[in-house]
Amino acid sequence: MPGLNSFLSKQNLFAIVGASPNKEKWGYKIYKKLKESGFSLFLINPSYDSIEDDKCYPDLKSLPEKPDVVITFVPPKITESIAEECKELGIKKVWMQPGSESEKAIRFCEENGIEVIHHACFVVDGLKESI
Repeated sequence: MPGLNSFLSKQNLFAIVGASPNKEKWGYKIYKKLKESGFSLFLINPSYDSIEDDKCYPDLKSLPEKPDVVITFVPPKITESIAEECKELGIKKVWMQPGSESEKAIRFCEENGIEVIHHACFVVDGLKESI
């Protein structure tokens, strides 16, 4: 997978878009895995003020700091708007979890200089290589 190590560096600040308090959802599982593994992260979900002890932000623009990597756990249509928001904010890395990607969002990232990983699970295909 191209550029995998640049996505997985612990020096990166991550934003989990579609973070969830539901322990059965990947938006929760990956949040917990990253947190337990010592990664720095922000949670994005306009439906929650916090998940466990971590503040939840309504969108990427609300973050106090620009993340290096955005991981999406949202429907493809929302991922498309997230990709556009990443371009506006100068975020250069997007990981689209299976089910959140769309060809339009992938193409948008590629055409706008945003590194994108898609059709790959952050934990199964990514973290297992680095942890």
